[in-house]
Amino acid sequence: MNTTPKISVLMPVYNSELYLREAVDSILNQTFSDFELLIIDDASTDLSVAIIQSYKDSRIHLIQKPENTGYTQSLNMGLAIAKGEFIARMDSDDISLPTRFEQQIAYLDAHPDVLLCGTQFQFIGSNWTSKQPLSYEELKVKLITASCILHPSVCFRTSFFRENNIFYDIQKEPAEDYDLWTRLIFMGKMVNLDTVLLHYRRHTNQVSTTRFLEQRKISNRIKFTMLCRLSVPLNINSILFKDDLVASISAIREAYDTIVLLELVNTKSEIYATTHFNSLLEEEKYRICKMVKHKNNLVFVPLVQLLMTRPKIFYYMIRFYLKKYFKK
Repeated sequence: MNTTPKISVLMPVYNSELYLREAVDSILNQTFSDFELLIIDDASTDLSVAIIQSYKDSRIHLIQKPENTGYTQSLNMGLAIAKGEFIARMDSDDISLPTRFEQQIAYLDAHPDVLLCGTQFQFIGSNWTSKQPLSYEELKVKLITASCILHPSVCFRTSFFRENNIFYDIQKEPAEDYDLWTRLIFMGKMVNLDTVLLHYRRHTNQVSTTRFLEQRKISNRIKFTMLCRLSVPLNINSILFKDDLVASISAIREAYDTIVLLELVNTKSEIYATTHFNSLLEEEKYRICKMVKHKNNLVFVPLVQLLMTRPKIFYYMIRFYLKKYFKK
């Protein structure tokens, strides 16, 4: 009898008593049942462990860490002990829809060249649904500016991680997933399925809320690293890698010139799909044009400066303000 499960479900837990039962139930009720559920508790001080121990399902394996060492360390522990052909991620406060594993495994089995697939998601308590990019080519470009693969929705090949000694980078927490995706995307194909298979919970205690500024800082550094692959001289202090609301004309000029150079180099190297990459650069041009430093909404002087020194930037600035005006 084969005792190796098809999927190892990796669920880190820390003080998750409020939503844990819903999350566990959503896994146990999957239509695809050949899995082990690895629940790694990070020394919780609430009723999380008691809730897990109340289940009598043999597929559940509870690992209790003697001391709190962090979320990313729990993830790496799970990667090391997983037995399944695939690893599916799951968070302790979300809900997987019943056919999630069935659809993801069917896709991965049918596409052996794809190493990882995520899904679309819907916010719990809302009708809003995601529109994550689907194709490998678009994902590769979109990952330059944001993590467009929802971490608790992914399913990936265990063998690929083992063969390439891939783990999460603890130093990149709380953007460890984003960092991982930007490394994997240059190693093999990744996609998002065009189906909502996860209900995602938003609350004040989640990492994306409590460690937002830290996450943004790391994300901007990842963006810098992604663009460095084009071998273009970049300034980490450029407004391209900051979340500033305003910037000087000189900073905008520098960023604009960098964007032009990035477009030129990528057109020749095609490291990123040209159409998607150029579209991203257009968005970046608009973003930096919004940063023009002005007083009392009087933009005449800086716009004249741009017209005289960088007419193309002036063109984008005018387009931006016209678009903003006609939206009112």
